[in-house]
Amino acid sequence: MTEDQLELGAAVSGFVARHAPIARTRASAAALAAGEKPAYWAALTAQGLHAVHLPEEHGGQGGGLAELAVVLEEAGRGLLPGPFGPTVLASAVVSRAPASDVRAGLLDELAAGATAALVHPGAGITATASDDGWVLTGRSAPVLGLPGADVVIVGATVADAAGTGVVLTDEGAARVDPPAEPRTVWVRLQVTAADVHTEDGVDLTRGVGRLDLAGVPAGPELGAIDADAVRYLVTALSAAEVAGVLAWAVRATVDYAGVREQFGRTIGSFQAVKHKAARLLVAAELAAAAAWDAVRSLDEDLDQQRLAAGGAAVVALGRAPDAVLEAVTLFGGIGFTWEHDVHLYWRRAMSLASVTGPTGTWLAELGEAALTSRRSSGVALHDAEPELRQRVNEIIDEALALPEDTVGKPGHRTGPRRTLLADAGLIAPHWPRPHGLAATPIQQLVIADEFARRDLAPPSIVIGDWAMPTILAHGTAAQVERFAGPTLRGELVWCQLFSEPGAGSDLAGLATRAVKVDGGWRLNGQKVWTSAAHLADWGICLARTDPDAPKHRGISYFLVDLRTPGVDVRPLRQATGNAEFNEVFLTDVFVPDDCLVGAPGEGWRLTMTTLGNERTSISATLGSTDEEPIRTLIEKGAVDRPEAIRALARVNAYGAAVSALTVREALRRLAGQQPGAGASIAKVASAQLHRDAADLAFALGGPEAAVHGGAVDVAGRALNTPAQLIGGGTVEIQLNVIAERVLRLPRG
Repeated sequence: MTEDQLELGAAVSGFVARHAPIARTRASAAALAAGEKPAYWAALTAQGLHAVHLPEEHGGQGGGLAELAVVLEEAGRGLLPGPFGPTVLASAVVSRAPASDVRAGLLDELAAGATAALVHPGAGITATASDDGWVLTGRSAPVLGLPGADVVIVGATVADAAGTGVVLTDEGAARVDPPAEPRTVWVRLQVTAADVHTEDGVDLTRGVGRLDLAGVPAGPELGAIDADAVRYLVTALSAAEVAGVLAWAVRATVDYAGVREQFGRTIGSFQAVKHKAARLLVAAELAAAAAWDAVRSLDEDLDQQRLAAGGAAVVALGRAPDAVLEAVTLFGGIGFTWEHDVHLYWRRAMSLASVTGPTGTWLAELGEAALTSRRSSGVALHDAEPELRQRVNEIIDEALALPEDTVGKPGHRTGPRRTLLADAGLIAPHWPRPHGLAATPIQQLVIADEFARRDLAPPSIVIGDWAMPTILAHGTAAQVERFAGPTLRGELVWCQLFSEPGAGSDLAGLATRAVKVDGGWRLNGQKVWTSAAHLADWGICLARTDPDAPKHRGISYFLVDLRTPGVDVRPLRQATGNAEFNEVFLTDVFVPDDCLVGAPGEGWRLTMTTLGNERTSISATLGSTDEEPIRTLIEKGAVDRPEAIRALARVNAYGAAVSALTVREALRRLAGQQPGAGASIAKVASAQLHRDAADLAFALGGPEAAVHGGAVDVAGRALNTPAQLIGGGTVEIQLNVIAERVLRLPRG
């Protein structure tokens, strides 16, 4: 996200390529599984890559967990073998312990190059107090990096901490106390070969084993560390590593699809392959966003860590094995051979996903957390733009003192509050003055933060949010003056007259004609799937003004008053029973010259402004309104609660990941970087989220889902799913865009 982090990532990538190529990893697999230090270890520790997050006073680089996540992502991308991942996870946990001589000694040792492994609380090891400290007993769950580890940190459950107690109350009656919360003690364990049972790990590039202890004395305590905080930290950092694995899978499959030929063409030109590759990219980018969000949450309170780490466990770690399996199938039979590298990455993904806990457990925890908490955006804005923040607060105070706006046309409220906010430039602060504030991305974030903090939703201008930026960028001063203010105040409602019966997603194939006449243009044609045309005052309309020009040329961009004679709006009734879409017939519709935006023939270029415009507005919470029906079903108690909790968790996790994508894009721009592919990917991910959420809610509804309406209309929501999948360009078209414009796969 920063130039320093980008440089760090490049340095790690170069290191892995030089010191740990896949061929060398394959050749040393048996030694790695047995716990031998890899050949690169001395060079890695000399460069300090294992200690980027450790304090400088202990020999570290003085960075943070975000920097460690960058290193882990690149380690995953390059399949860095051996104990690196387990070692830095253990050292990260040690670094979070309270200051003590034990902590200091361990950090010194780890920064000097000792390898390490971490045994999680609840992994099967119990601690019993003795005169000299603690004695450990039990057989642990599999532990990554345990064979050959120089340092083993154990989170052991105190043996007598979970019992119940019978006590007498003041009245003499017996009372049974509920079981106490299990207490964890963190200790260093000096292990011998007899204490470690090496397993045949699914990941061929690193060792895995179990502790087998029978009354083994432990070293001194490391200090109190919250067991949940450790779990969230390990999950977040493991998600960063698995994001790198997925990034490799995307790049490798795209490279292969670009050269592998079938039927005389590269397979990357086949739509089925394009769509699989694009969906793999979506999965990888969502995983990276969820991992990033989880890592940055580690400096927040435990409730926020629980939400973010749970999301990373579901979206990144839980999804990764299946996503890499898709990469295996994209390679075809060769991908299922021992000689191909993809199965090594698949194994790494499975290993990381398994040791961080079952997805089902995370779903149960995340779902319960999502009922009472919302994930904060986590963007540190409290000290940013203090004068702007104060002014926005003053305007919001004024707005809240006014009567509430009334509902005019559906979705468009008008009244004194809206007028005040519009005149203050707060409805579209990114617009240029005087209609907006020409707000920078950080200023837009501050404004959005204040609206959310005051629980006041800024009014929406719906399609006007697409139309007006084009008019502001390419229109005349008179056009801007005529339309900007009324649009912001809700006095004008817009629709988009783009799609046609013979040219849905293929806008360049439109047939509506505009012929020049005295004082203007005469339009004839038919538009379809026009949302809210029956409510709109004006429409942005594409029409062909030069029929002899090539397909993408000769198109012009008009503003059409829908009250003009010859405009015939005919509602299209949808499967829901409602009529929100329309056909619009244009018969000899006169459009004056002052309603042509730009010059004749510039319509395609202007359309790209319209379609590419993304409003930068970030909520103070991450997530999606798609979870609300499931939340309501749970609150009403009319569903199988555990199943509903899991469903809520899935929707919450993916909604937060999509939101994190948009936050990352905004922060990239703040850092002066070029926008990434987040916007295109978010469109596909959002459509899939809408579909999955509707399906989950419908499945939970049971017999009530046979009824349209009611307090939670799951049937109505399910029936409206096509609008989310088709509107703004079908998912399939969006996948083609991602495949061809982002992944650079060839056109079919």
